[in-house]
Amino acid sequence: MGATNYRDLLAWQRAMDLVEGVYSVSKGWPSSEVYCLVNQIRRAAVSIPSNVAEGQGRSSDKEFLQFLSVAHGSLREVETQLLISERLGYTPPLDVERLMKQAAEVGRLIHGLMRRLRRETDG
Repeated sequence: MGATNYRDLLAWQRAMDLVEGVYSVSKGWPSSEVYCLVNQIRRAAVSIPSNVAEGQGRSSDKEFLQFLSVAHGSLREVETQLLISERLGYTPPLDVERLMKQAAEVGRLIHGLMRRLRRETDG
C-alpha cells in the first residue's frame, strides 16, 4: 500500500471531517437523546476513521480490507442515523444534505482504497 501513515490517507482525513460535522449537529439534539441517538451516531462516526487507521496499521492487505469493510458499515449507520434525526426534526434538512454529501465522498474514497487493495492482492 502506498501510504506509510493512516493520516496520509484522504479517506481518513475526510472521515475525520465527517466526525466533526456529526458532533456539531448532534450538539443541538434534545438532552433526552444523549444516551440514545447522540451516543449511537457519534460512536458510529468515530468508528469510520478509527477503522481506516487500524486497518492501515495491520500487517496484510487482507486485514486492511476487512477494517475498511467495517468502516463502510459504520458509514452507512451514520447516514441512517442522520436521516432519522431529520425525520424526528432534530437536524435541519440542509445540514443533513451537507453531511450526506460528505458521507458519500468518504464512501467513494473507502471503495477506491478497497479496489486498489484488491488489485494489489489479486495481481
